[in-house]
Amino acid sequence: MRRYRSYRSNGGTNARRWKVAGVAGVAVALVGVGLGVAAAADGAVPTVNCPAVNIAVAVPASAQAEITRNLQLLNTQIQEANARIVSTQGQGGPNFIQNAILGPLKDKRFATINRMETAIGRTAAKPDLNAEGLSTCGLNENGGSSAAQPTAVPGAGAGDNGGNNNGGNGGDNGGNGDDDAAADGLPTVNCPVVNIGVAVPAQAAAEVARNLELLNTQIEEANTRIRNTVGQGGANFINNAILGPLEDKRFATINRIETAIGRNAAKPDLNAEGLAPCTLNEDGGASAERPTAVPSAAAGGNGNAGNGGNAGNGAVPTVNCPAVNIGVAIPAQAAAEVARNLELLQTQIDEANARIVSTQGQGGPNFIQNAILGPLEDKRFAAINRMETAIGRNAAKPDLNAEGLAPCSLNQ
Repeated sequence: MRRYRSYRSNGGTNARRWKVAGVAGVAVALVGVGLGVAAAADGAVPTVNCPAVNIAVAVPASAQAEITRNLQLLNTQIQEANARIVSTQGQGGPNFIQNAILGPLKDKRFATINRMETAIGRTAAKPDLNAEGLSTCGLNENGGSSAAQPTAVPGAGAGDNGGNNNGGNGGDNGGNGDDDAAADGLPTVNCPVVNIGVAVPAQAAAEVARNLELLNTQIEEANTRIRNTVGQGGANFINNAILGPLEDKRFATINRIETAIGRNAAKPDLNAEGLAPCTLNEDGGASAERPTAVPSAAAGGNGNAGNGGNAGNGAVPTVNCPAVNIGVAIPAQAAAEVARNLELLQTQIDEANARIVSTQGQGGPNFIQNAILGPLEDKRFAAINRMETAIGRNAAKPDLNAEGLAPCSLNQ
């Protein structure tokens, strides 16, 4: 039996009824003065005081939208932190704000600033925006409005904007983009074909088709980026900034195709390692369109798909999971997340039952245990743990017994 670290959990039966014990409502009082939060009647509620993140480099046109979103997100994070200070007054002892609000805010800001560095670095030199130093916020102990994060984005030079405008046209044209590159004499991407040499189960056909189409989309995007970044980054720019990331994307996509097929049939080896790398047509020329046809499974392979009715005749086992009962009051801020995860527990059971029906006769005597009940246990453990964490953000974190309630058995 697999052992898990205990994150809280409570299980459910097949006929799932989820009871959410009392929900404690918390009123959040927000006042719209900049990023200020309404203080208590006496103005003594502290507010967040964060250093400004200033973009001191020219931002390539291709990165400006992403930079703007993340600068605005820094303001949203401050607003949310201020709102939480108001809604949790009196909770958690003297270090509550530091541990439960400023600490998580620091992590969010660090990730946001890092994303901006990465966005700029895709088409220009990656800047150091001092994420380590600027992610930490303090408090205005006597209240007052939090200073707003500036959201103005310094534009790149005219040359960069011009390149991006051309790229935008190429992206809008989709399939025509490769022909434009050819006309300009720019290199284009040359990727090996990913052929599905096995029958694809009906349950996997849609996912396989999406990923085959995605391989073409990735090629188009790479060609567009080649056009958008002409003259940038030195001799190895295309290889490092375009072909390298494209290889990673293709590897992940081919792996997803293998995994999708492997859920309902033998998992194939489509040679992700060998087919992920792409080269260049140095003198231009249209990139070859990759085939997206999905070989269908033989009729026999589809026999159980959608035949869930068999489960009712007693011949097909069904999942039997313990009920997860929430035995504590749930803060208002956590109610929606807890409800979603309770519903997800039932969805996981329904999906497991559907998979038992669709895979009858596959995999030997331990197939259901290894391929269905094992993964279901992992999913339930994570869902129960998420509920514990959601409650614990605004109240004492409960122990819902994730380790005990995650495993399910079978109604034979």
